[in-house]
Amino acid sequence: MDNEIPKGQQPWPQRSLLYVIIVLVAIAAVIVFATAPFATLFGPSAYALSGALHGMFALLLLIVMTIGLYLAWNLFVGRLKAFSDLQLITTVMATLAFLTIVFGNWIYIAYRTNTPDSPRSYFLAMMPDVHKVFFEFKEYVALFPLPVSVAAGFIVWRYGKQILERDWVRTAVAILIALHFFYFVLAFGLGAAVTKLKSI
Repeated sequence: MDNEIPKGQQPWPQRSLLYVIIVLVAIAAVIVFATAPFATLFGPSAYALSGALHGMFALLLLIVMTIGLYLAWNLFVGRLKAFSDLQLITTVMATLAFLTIVFGNWIYIAYRTNTPDSPRSYFLAMMPDVHKVFFEFKEYVALFPLPVSVAAGFIVWRYGKQILERDWVRTAVAILIALHFFYFVLAFGLGAAVTKLKSI
């Protein structure tokens, strides 16, 4: 039968998804704990933990997105062999985008506080263009990866391998993944630049 699943092959990659998430979180946690002093990571700042988690999820997302971009290219040119990998990667991308945004918005509270020593007050007083161009722009651009990755994930899960037979759908999914990569890298770079200039 055509619909019969070969022995040992899973119809959906839920178990693989769980393994990938566990391994990525473990790798990021090892890197964070090995390179950041414990007292600094969970130090006196109320935002130390959220900042560490935001950075960890952003780093994981950067790694996963690179894989996603490669799969998107193969999908675009019609050479994608492992469709379940595309389903897996779009799900992980959407999940990590959500977690990165959650912890990023938590840190953003500290950025916007109306105190003389907050980054926002500092930039408005010393470098207003940094606030207007870097952060006012970044805070919105950083939200774009979530809806585009959810849209890509929805299409590949909802329509399955049917999308391989339709050029315009393949192109749409590839573009959504590429946009996710573009918006995230832009926000990632701007966020890193702002943090270097004035940390929370």
